[in-house]
Amino acid sequence: MLALAGILPDFRLKSGDGDTATQIAITAASGAGAFGVLSALVWPLLVRALLLMPALVLGLLVFVLNGSMLLIALSVNPDGRGAAEPETAVVVAAVMSAASSATSTFLTVRDDGAYRRRLARLAVRRRRRLGEDGGSDEPPGTVFLQLDGVGHAVLREALRERENRPPVMPTVAGWLHGTHKVTPWRTDWSSQTGASQLGILHGSNEDVPAFRWYEKKTGEVMVSNRPTSAAVLQRRAAARARHDGLLTVDGASRGNLFTGGADQLALVLSVAARRGKHNRSRSGYFAYFADPANATRTAVSFLAEVVREICQSTRAKLRRETPRVKRGGLYPFIRAFATVVERDVVVTAVMGDILSGRTAIYADLVAYDEVAHHSGPRSRDARQVLARLDCSIALIAKVAEHAPRDYRIVLLSDHGQSPGETFAGAYGLRLEDLVRAGCGLPVSRRAGRTPSGAEAREAGRAALRRPEKPGADGDGWCRGREVPAAVVSADSADDTAVSDPIVLASGNLGLISFPDVPGRMSRERIDARHPALLRTLADHPGVGFVLVRSEAHGAVVLGADGAEHRLDTGEVFGTSPLTVFGPGAESAVRRTAHFRNTPDIMVNSSYDPARGTVHAFEEQIGSHGGLGGEQGHPFLLWPAELTPPVAAGEELVGAERVHQVLRRWLEEADGPQVPEKEAAAAPVEVATAEAQAAPEAEVPAGPRPTKASDAARTVQDSRWDGAPAAPFTVASRVVPNKTR
Repeated sequence: MLALAGILPDFRLKSGDGDTATQIAITAASGAGAFGVLSALVWPLLVRALLLMPALVLGLLVFVLNGSMLLIALSVNPDGRGAAEPETAVVVAAVMSAASSATSTFLTVRDDGAYRRRLARLAVRRRRRLGEDGGSDEPPGTVFLQLDGVGHAVLREALRERENRPPVMPTVAGWLHGTHKVTPWRTDWSSQTGASQLGILHGSNEDVPAFRWYEKKTGEVMVSNRPTSAAVLQRRAAARARHDGLLTVDGASRGNLFTGGADQLALVLSVAARRGKHNRSRSGYFAYFADPANATRTAVSFLAEVVREICQSTRAKLRRETPRVKRGGLYPFIRAFATVVERDVVVTAVMGDILSGRTAIYADLVAYDEVAHHSGPRSRDARQVLARLDCSIALIAKVAEHAPRDYRIVLLSDHGQSPGETFAGAYGLRLEDLVRAGCGLPVSRRAGRTPSGAEAREAGRAALRRPEKPGADGDGWCRGREVPAAVVSADSADDTAVSDPIVLASGNLGLISFPDVPGRMSRERIDARHPALLRTLADHPGVGFVLVRSEAHGAVVLGADGAEHRLDTGEVFGTSPLTVFGPGAESAVRRTAHFRNTPDIMVNSSYDPARGTVHAFEEQIGSHGGLGGEQGHPFLLWPAELTPPVAAGEELVGAERVHQVLRRWLEEADGPQVPEKEAAAAPVEVATAEAQAAPEAEVPAGPRPTKASDAARTVQDSRWDGAPAAPFTVASRVVPNKTR
């Protein structure tokens, strides 16, 4: 404070008549003391009062609040010697908080001895408070750290030395060379966080076809990262799996989409819409920002990350790097929130859980995924984020060394990312434009002038026997157009108006629904209404394959040049469109094809196996959500003393299978199990949860399984053909293997 008073012209610690050095020192000490007291007492109350504000706004208000408290601290000086302009007070308070943070960090973290003693004191206090003896008989806890979007190949590259330079992630590289092992696993068709994390945490991702989809029964678009949708998905998963999740007993969920059944929550989206003392979505912010030093450090890092993103995007533009997407607007702030604010809050919460001795902790670090979407999975920007994530992992591991119990740290990812130019960038039109052109509906002039748009529009109009009309392809979008009676099928003749198709994107996966048709629209009805649509989609060079349901043949995959793969019968005409996507593609598509919420048409972009590229239907040059490339191959890294995830030569497939592996590892440590009473109460809970989640979608006509109860219907009728979900055993208490 004395140094700042000498540097800043609008900040003084003496009266206008001049003071002695002793008086100035006393004024500085009293001001700093008052500022410290206000920070300790008033700051937590201010943060709690501001939790309802958006996190970005709260981060920017940190400086204003700190400056205000400094002004108050100077005003309470009885001699009235201290004074500062408001903008100067903001600067002084920020520097003081940063200096306090740096000093405490140096004294307690950099000094291993002091750091160890401090952690030991915290552990002893907790054991005394809970009446625990802290003996060695307590089984080890487990920390699951999800590195969102980091594929197995990207991880391997980050752990290798390159051109005599150390690995990007030295901490994890050291683990792999000593205490840990790593293996890839294969996602379901929907290679995105919503489906993968739901399966990992709750044991079932049935009926989740994509990141977002349209549900005809409710007329709503479900979005995995929307709080209301996440809550519904969690209830449905718990109903099907017949338990609350992986973290049911003594668990903590940090930064995830779903709770996993944990009682301790911070930044969990599925409870974000709730209001309560312990489950508010922003409650995790309070524990972190209650310390003004944390708030200032994170706010400074936040602004630095915004500047870093602006510089990196400008550099990419000047170098004319391709592919490239727009990174302006709010994106720099969104990136800074994911890479700084959420990371700091989640890591701090995990360290608190470790010091508290919780048995199972699952946390999601989303920084890499956010940056790789816009910069590319192997870009310099993404590698820098991986390096910072490695530092966070090292910090968590260091805290675990001083925890009141042993901890095993498991790293995993929910999906990878596949690079490639966007569909719109490569072909000049969006998927929605292509669908509208194939339906004979007007498209924008820009899309209509592209070769793909012109060909699709002409094919659609020719199939509908509708001549080209001057000015029909205006800039606006036409909604609720009527189809001529000549092309309306008999089973839709009673429909007076046909609504436009709803086109949604989930990475390189497209979903098309016709909201005016109840239930799943069959291939035959689509061809009757829009004769050119399916061939327009399947023959486009940017489309790998199209999935529809046939009344005669069941699930059918369509490809270019008339190729067809009938999944339910195994018949293939021409070359199967799924061949290029590798082994496992057929089973993944077949599983999704029988979900109740599968849209009328699903479109997967083309895939270049030589380059590993796909075409996202969103503005992303690193994408995931469908099939093709590294997006479907995340990783699982585990301590070597645990049993292998699968037998030698076997592949780990599906998020539900990963859930079973993690459950088994918790069992091996005599860790938390799903209480047996939950299994007994499951039928009632299943029926209740499903009733609250959403009404049952219509199922095609035909024989249905016998309904022994509403619970049986919920679990077994999740699929169109009535086939039950994968069997899931409710684990009971087992004797741990003490040799591990």
